[in-house]
Amino acid sequence: MATQSAPLVSLQAPKDVSLSEIEKELSKIWQSYSSASEDGAFPSATRAATFTLVIYETEETQQLLAALGFYSGPVDGIGGPRTDAALRTAQETYGLKVTGKSNPETLAKLREEFAQGRVNGRGHNNVKSQYALDARGSGVADAIAAQNPCRIIALCPTSGEDRGVTAQVSAYCPIQKQSRSVLVCCEYITLTGTEAALERISGIVSSLLIPELPKFFWWKATPDPNQGIFQKLADLSSCVIVDSSFFHEPEADILRVKNLIEQGINLADLNWRRLAAWQELSAEAFDPPERRAALKEVDRVTIDYEQGNATQALMFLGWLASRLQWHPISYHQEEGDYHIKRIQLASVDQRLVEVELAAIPTADVGEVPGDLLGLRLTSTNIEADCCTILCSETLGCMRMEAGGGAQSCRINQVTTLADQKAESLLGQQLQRWGRDILYAESLAVTAQIIRLKDEE
Repeated sequence: MATQSAPLVSLQAPKDVSLSEIEKELSKIWQSYSSASEDGAFPSATRAATFTLVIYETEETQQLLAALGFYSGPVDGIGGPRTDAALRTAQETYGLKVTGKSNPETLAKLREEFAQGRVNGRGHNNVKSQYALDARGSGVADAIAAQNPCRIIALCPTSGEDRGVTAQVSAYCPIQKQSRSVLVCCEYITLTGTEAALERISGIVSSLLIPELPKFFWWKATPDPNQGIFQKLADLSSCVIVDSSFFHEPEADILRVKNLIEQGINLADLNWRRLAAWQELSAEAFDPPERRAALKEVDRVTIDYEQGNATQALMFLGWLASRLQWHPISYHQEEGDYHIKRIQLASVDQRLVEVELAAIPTADVGEVPGDLLGLRLTSTNIEADCCTILCSETLGCMRMEAGGGAQSCRINQVTTLADQKAESLLGQQLQRWGRDILYAESLAVTAQIIRLKDEE
């Protein structure tokens, strides 16, 4: 369930402007609404004063939905129920499977319709957007604006011929119950062009960052230090945000993230936040004094995850090993239905710890590729009271309980959380910008494990 937000008032629907007019157009908006109307029909409005959020949006679905008239409001790269509703409508219109989610078939159809100019009578770029709340729920972008009025700069790279960069500005204000006389508003700047065109204007993007306020940079792709615009904006940002659940080459991309952290970039991974419940329950299982001493006996670990992306499983193992001071010594990949990863580590007392990571085929991968499904911690010492099983509430514990000894194990189910979508986790991340030392330490061990595979 997306975070619910206050109703929004539109000060300015998306308006095409030249690059040189962006600040001028935004200033005109705030000048127009700097004081309440004489009849009290509209309160005064003030501009963003918390932080700047720059979003590099490689997925063009939202842009196409707006151009074809299915979506209204700023093209900001932040999804949520409003974008999902637009996708459902488009899929219904074009006779596609209605999922409310972007997929290759839907994206191909949107591109085809846009290329052929079929816009259901609405016309390209002529949608009179009011950004009214739809019946299916408020958008996550609204929630971010309501909690943290800010400036959002969306960079939308496109394919095809380089025709420079186009710009739009818009502004929306959440109505707060505690203060209806003054609205604190969020302003949006959308810049669209090819990757090369956006890189050429990186200096302009830099100048649009609000001085002396935190600057967040959400890179919705694999971070690439060789990409000029990434490096320039990362250097200027208080925090760079990624989501490793969508990394195309998880192991290589984790190493790339580790290298960026070593370069001094403050980087946060939304996918790391999804592991919090698993980490907390794992630690809680060994809180009782009688079990705490048995923790050092753990030398067998099994982790199941949804087939498709091993990032969560590898990061969780990195966290576990960093907490227990296990040192990685080998990594072997097996072929087969479960793509088993067998990893060996050494404990502080030089006992061998054997780990199995299994990619479980599932009918529906859900919102997040590679979610953890189950965890088993046990020991070759049959006298040790350390057996712990955690499993996803949606699939249960049958596979983890198989193999005997289940009755002597502590078993817990990890409740499915409703706020695991990237957009919701983003709203939480915007509340913090300090370095996450635990993440950095865990990722360092994860990187050690991955490099062992490269050495085979």
